[in-house]
Amino acid sequence: MVLYSVILPTYNERENLPLIVYLLNKTFNESKLSYEIVVVDDSSPDGTLAVAQSLQKAFGEEHITIVSRKGKLGLGSAYSAGLAKSKGDRIILMDADLSHHPKFIPQMVEVMEREKVDIVSGTRYRKGGGVAGWDWSRKLTSRGANFLATFLLNPGASDLTGSFRLYERSAIGKILPKVRSTGYAFQMEILVHAKKEGMKIGEVPITFVDRIYGESKLGASEIVLYLKGLFFLFFTT
Repeated sequence: MVLYSVILPTYNERENLPLIVYLLNKTFNESKLSYEIVVVDDSSPDGTLAVAQSLQKAFGEEHITIVSRKGKLGLGSAYSAGLAKSKGDRIILMDADLSHHPKFIPQMVEVMEREKVDIVSGTRYRKGGGVAGWDWSRKLTSRGANFLATFLLNPGASDLTGSFRLYERSAIGKILPKVRSTGYAFQMEILVHAKKEGMKIGEVPITFVDRIYGESKLGASEIVLYLKGLFFLFFTT
């Protein structure tokens, strides 16, 4: 049976982590899919690690693995650390803040198996996809960033900055070591390298829901990093 590894980077997700773990467990069990969850916590000051440890006791070490890191070391390295600890044949990268609902995972699995693709990306920008809970300025920022990236890079996917994706292990294992961007540009660079490697990308429309608990990590500094990353990729790939 194929094993699915879900890598969840966390920083101050104490309220959200039990809910996302419950939903993941429910989705995989109902779909009769084998799974593990790898929680990568960057020394969250709100006690996320203790919550993860309680969940590990409740769901079992076979379903929850914990990677505890000293300091806030970044998203890209969190994925790499999670991948190193994971055992899955296929890897799911998603947010722990309930922005990505696990109910879309069976659809992603179906697309991967039917279309024989290397990556399945959840997209907000195809028919059936969308965003809930954002004001007009956040939607405009997201649309603008995605349009600019598509125009400059044309990586063959409709949602370049989304982080809800299913990968064949061989695909993400080949791409991750090449990624140099941080923040939101990180997701974009993954697809750019996938295209260069000739990998096939499928898509599933999803609804992105703004977080209920905690604070969004999007700020002016993230936007600047995104633009720097975008133009770096444009001139170097």
